[in-house]
Amino acid sequence: MKVLFLGSSQFSAIVLKVMLQEGINIVGLITQPDRPCGRGHRLTPNNAKILAEANGIPCFCYDKMKEHKEEIEAIDYDISVVASFGQILPKWFLEHKLCINVHPSLLPKYRGASPIQNAILNGDGVTGVTIMKVAMEVDSGDIILQEEYKMQGEYYSQLELALGKLGGKMAATAVMQAKDGSITFTPQEHDKAVHVQKFSKEDGLLDFNNSAAALENRVRALSELVGCYFMIDGQPIKVVKAKAIDEQLEKGVVGNNKKRFIIGTSSGALEILECKAPSGKTVRGQDYLNGHNEILGAKVNV
Repeated sequence: MKVLFLGSSQFSAIVLKVMLQEGINIVGLITQPDRPCGRGHRLTPNNAKILAEANGIPCFCYDKMKEHKEEIEAIDYDISVVASFGQILPKWFLEHKLCINVHPSLLPKYRGASPIQNAILNGDGVTGVTIMKVAMEVDSGDIILQEEYKMQGEYYSQLELALGKLGGKMAATAVMQAKDGSITFTPQEHDKAVHVQKFSKEDGLLDFNNSAAALENRVRALSELVGCYFMIDGQPIKVVKAKAIDEQLEKGVVGNNKKRFIIGTSSGALEILECKAPSGKTVRGQDYLNGHNEILGAKVNV
């Protein structure tokens, strides 16, 4: 089976790498064009494209895939696999040949742009991967394969890696099922669909009126992407890593403890394990306190 792969993210690269390891014949990659990156705004390829080029896979970079119908239909492939591509696929492409998607959640739960973040944010104990036939409505297609993954307190990048590896193996299995004719399609229970959107910088604000467990989940879900932060005396402190602890303090107050950077919540306290000062350097929470004793006992601005 000749597979055309569509993807533009780190998750895409993880899935693609595993599929190659599984011996799947990837004949081309459709991906987003190189984007400006870093302080110099230098055009930089995404991780999926970097991996594809390293493996000699032809790359087709389209800002708007719908404008390249003839070129795409001329590609010699049998089935397409999509993983975090970032564009709505045109109807003619879905009708051309079978197109399947690698989605990192247990559909119909968490349809949309942020399934991994929401699984962490909501404190789910179990998430997983769904392989589905792509339909015009986002993440609504028939299920081909579905497998659970037991969460173990991962941060976003850790869970992305685990689900990407699982998804790559499952996608390889689905391709082989398509080859031998054993592939099956099961309609989703659409009335149980949960839709999720992208997160913004504002979503990273830590509200200490919430519980310590909820705040830890928010840090694990969002600190690596949009960033998590709180304010003291008008200065933002970015939280890189944190954990909920069973200690009671006044809500929003920094504990008067030089050895542990802890802040009271509505239930328990949040220990700041790693943070960034306004200068941008990441330090241990305890080390930050050593240089900022003035915040001991201070109230967080929310």
